[in-house]
Amino acid sequence: QVQLGESGGGLVQAGGSLRLSCVASGRTFSTSAMGWFRQAPGKEREFVAVAGIARSGDSTHYADSVKGRFTISRDNAKNTMYLQMNSLKPEDTAVYYCAVASRYYYATTPARYDYWGQGTQVTVSS
Repeated sequence: QVQLGESGGGLVQAGGSLRLSCVASGRTFSTSAMGWFRQAPGKEREFVAVAGIARSGDSTHYADSVKGRFTISRDNAKNTMYLQMNSLKPEDTAVYYCAVASRYYYATTPARYDYWGQGTQVTVSS
């Protein structure tokens, strides 16, 4: 049974940093896209970042709203993915989900992701 587990969320002041982790168990995903999404109250789930697979190595992409502040990384040996979030803003407040698109090397749309974690709350105070 595949499971994804996030950790590292919490409450932080604006300008602060948090590091989210996501551990996958049940199978390996070294050739699959792994991504982070978030959902704020009353809003749809939105793409944050993806760590895909390319011939030259990992292929990363970010939403414009987090580019330059967030960094996604993955450790295939540990089946783990990370999201380093710096210069956090109140508008970053949301539940953050890690996900795996097992049939894709790269994906940014939620519909292509077939495994999801339970989510971790990130709250940024002003």
